[in-house]
Amino acid sequence: MYDIRLKRIYSEADPEDGARVLVDRLWPRGKRRETLSLTEWYRDASPSNILRRQWRQGEISHAVFIRRYRWEMTDAQDCLVPLMRWCREGRLTLLSGARNLDQSHLPVLRDAILEALGEENAQADGAELSSSPCYAEQFSRHSK
Repeated sequence: MYDIRLKRIYSEADPEDGARVLVDRLWPRGKRRETLSLTEWYRDASPSNILRRQWRQGEISHAVFIRRYRWEMTDAQDCLVPLMRWCREGRLTLLSGARNLDQSHLPVLRDAILEALGEENAQADGAELSSSPCYAEQFSRHSK
């Protein structure tokens, strides 16, 4: 139902990408913003610097990283709202500078977005959805 793709920021942009959202706390080395065809650089849904550092330095396992990252997203529930909005509008391509996307935070984030959309759809029962474009725009204005 929803189309979320994962892609390295260093890969070429494709017209089929839909909304291209960089979901990393750090800007990718050697890349200029105007060359990336980004819809948004959205840091709020990426792992915290501490968690990212612990995982990259091997202090925690991948399983622990996933569990803690999910906790971070649960604590900041609104962090998924803009991503859910882009998903509802069409294809969403989540971008990261990670070398191995399968072992990055992106699959965990994609699953969390899809779960949140599924829960919201199940609860909607004809009511207005909380990830409407109006709500997401209002949220993004307050977070800047």
